[in-house]
Amino acid sequence: MTEVIEFENVSKCFVLDRARPRSFHEWFTGLSRPWRSAQADKFWALRDVSFSLQRGDQVGLIGSNGAGKSTALKLITRIIQPTSGRVRVNGRVTALLELGAGFHPELSGRDNIFLNGTIMGMTSAEIRKKLDAIVEFAELKDFIDMPLKDYSSGMQARLGFSTAIHFDPEIVLLDEVLSVGDQAFQQKCIDRIRRMRRKKVTMLFVSHSIETVMSTCNKAIWLDRGRLRMAGDAVSVCNAYYEYSLIKAAEAQARDATDNADVTQNGQLDENAIDGLNQEGRLGSGEARITKVEFLDAAGRPTHLTRTHAKLTVRLHYRARRRLEHMLFGIAFFHVQTGARLAGPNNVFGNYVIDEIDGDGYVDYTIHDLPFLPGDYEVDVSIYDEADTHRYDYWSRCARFTVLPGGTRERYGLIALEGDWSHTAVQVKPDADTSACNQGILLSA
Repeated sequence: MTEVIEFENVSKCFVLDRARPRSFHEWFTGLSRPWRSAQADKFWALRDVSFSLQRGDQVGLIGSNGAGKSTALKLITRIIQPTSGRVRVNGRVTALLELGAGFHPELSGRDNIFLNGTIMGMTSAEIRKKLDAIVEFAELKDFIDMPLKDYSSGMQARLGFSTAIHFDPEIVLLDEVLSVGDQAFQQKCIDRIRRMRRKKVTMLFVSHSIETVMSTCNKAIWLDRGRLRMAGDAVSVCNAYYEYSLIKAAEAQARDATDNADVTQNGQLDENAIDGLNQEGRLGSGEARITKVEFLDAAGRPTHLTRTHAKLTVRLHYRARRRLEHMLFGIAFFHVQTGARLAGPNNVFGNYVIDEIDGDGYVDYTIHDLPFLPGDYEVDVSIYDEADTHRYDYWSRCARFTVLPGGTRERYGLIALEGDWSHTAVQVKPDADTSACNQGILLSA
């Protein structure tokens, strides 16, 4: 295969000169200040990045904000030049790097289509042949002769995307344009990308949607703070990036929880707050309280990270102020991103009798094969009487755990079913009576 884009030890540095006056007022008032040699700050958007794209590759460029993704696209289009290293491009490039890029706000949508086509080296006759298809795809028939300045940002992006894909490009660069428009238009864009993939059009696009990258790309490149973190097949790279993102989010959530005076990262209630019985998210009469929620791995070690189909134990530490009989301990599992309630087990449903509690202790609920797909999950925990009529304690969203990728190949929905597939080919034999009837018809004909 032929390499159409190649980065060879590419670095890009931007100079952030905060001391330079931005206006006449800043310059004038600065005359009275003592002169100081303020060295301009340097920001390395890319550091020694090397990768290559083969002809026909569809590559997703992923990473957090500030990772250097947009800088890489601008280097490919020659909008900026690298500080060091070499960028090679072999093919006709069309790019949509930001809303309205390359468009003139005073011109109509129709005129901007001709302007962009001319910039790409197409003749007026060639552009005119494609005009109707561009307008139809962008769904802008009633607005195509309006000035672009009267378009919404979504309309500009739709026109830009439609223009970019209809001028027979060899290389397409897209920067977060699949997030505009309604769901139907986004799906139409994805379908067009898949069609271009079948035509072996090379495509590199920035997206924060891991699902989109995995479903439309065969490769992915992960940039992290200007450096190449990983490159390879789309599923492997996206799973690695998703796991990294989940871990970072879990660590941030743990730090936030530590700053809270009442709760630690594993749902630890401040001992000094137990007597108050007025913590946020707490309900119940208070004769018994859950003081701590822990998640334990298969080896019994505390954790807040697990995987699909792993063994996970939820341990509920409690304190009872007096002897209480026939207890019900319950847990409710929620998916953080959607708020969906996934399960609500308790020991009564599980035919496990807790005759009495008094003082301190803990109750374990063990899931031997966790069905949850990767994501963040929270729990509510509670203590009731066995009849489920008297509430001693209810602690809402008191602890969180994260399911990392890697435990299953499934990735749609919230749970992994892991059912068995089978296939049987059924050969239909013609009915004897029908066959004879058909023969009779043929003979009479």
